[in-house]
Amino acid sequence: MAERRAINKYYPPDWDPSQGSTNAYVGQHPLRDRARKLDEGILIVRFELPFSIWCGGCNGLLATGLRFNAEKKKAGSYYSTPIWSFRMKCRECSHWFEIRTYPKDSAYDVIDGARKKAEPEDLEDDNDELGEKIVDLSQVDESDKHSLLHELEVSEARKRRAIQAAERLSTLQVSYA
Repeated sequence: MAERRAINKYYPPDWDPSQGSTNAYVGQHPLRDRARKLDEGILIVRFELPFSIWCGGCNGLLATGLRFNAEKKKAGSYYSTPIWSFRMKCRECSHWFEIRTYPKDSAYDVIDGARKKAEPEDLEDDNDELGEKIVDLSQVDESDKHSLLHELEVSEARKRRAIQAAERLSTLQVSYA
């Protein structure tokens, strides 16, 4: 039965093409059960979690890549890009939570019913929150220490030049204002 729905080759014996499509004849939407709330502006879609979250009801962890049948509706727009809201239930406790797209940063935001799990962006990279490299000098050879110190001096010089350029730019803006 399901294979007939997928390829849509079954025609009822009393149907003829003058009556319209077979969906209209049978009285159902082409999207079938996914469109049951379409009159409210909600479409049922398959949604995969883009990051791990903690459920607000049972405090359980829902991992990245977990798939849900979500209610998708338009929540607004950012310029001309629609902001979509995905509302779904936790598998453990049936608690509702909502995730929205955030087109400004090309990301998702947890809006209600859950919270995003705080994870480091890249575990293999030895960088701190400012993007600067963290090195333990006690574990580095003497020959490598010289190159690391040279890298540090170069990065400090770049920072000084950037600060000087910003100060010069601000003085130019004040003088022309």
